[in-house]
Amino acid sequence: MTDKLGDRSQNSVQDFSRDRRIVKTDEFSSVFRLRPVYRTAHFVLYTRRNALPHARLGVVAAKRLAPRAVTRNTVKRVTRELFRLTPLPPIDCVVRLSKPVNTKAGPATTARLKRELQGELKQLFASQRLAAGT
Repeated sequence: MTDKLGDRSQNSVQDFSRDRRIVKTDEFSSVFRLRPVYRTAHFVLYTRRNALPHARLGVVAAKRLAPRAVTRNTVKRVTRELFRLTPLPPIDCVVRLSKPVNTKAGPATTARLKRELQGELKQLFASQRLAAGT
């Protein structure tokens, strides 16, 4: 039986510990000051090089674009999971929801919505892997 750390190192899957998150307002602001790097139908990605040995992630899902908490949490959860599974260069990434993903009239989250979000987020993170040449 292997422990969680052993599993992580064997599968090259990263954790999402606090040091891999952008949590402070000034950290978000320093990344937002730069121009957007990549856009998809629903997201905008901002990046900035960092001096750490790993990438960090911040997610912004505004209430006006995803009125239900369930939807906002789904956006954040899917983003964090793909970030965790994608090897990236040492950059600070801020993923911002830029267009509404659904309305209050429809269901809060669906399998189709999750698939669409995953596809767009994969494009965002792949753009950074290609830019870094990894």
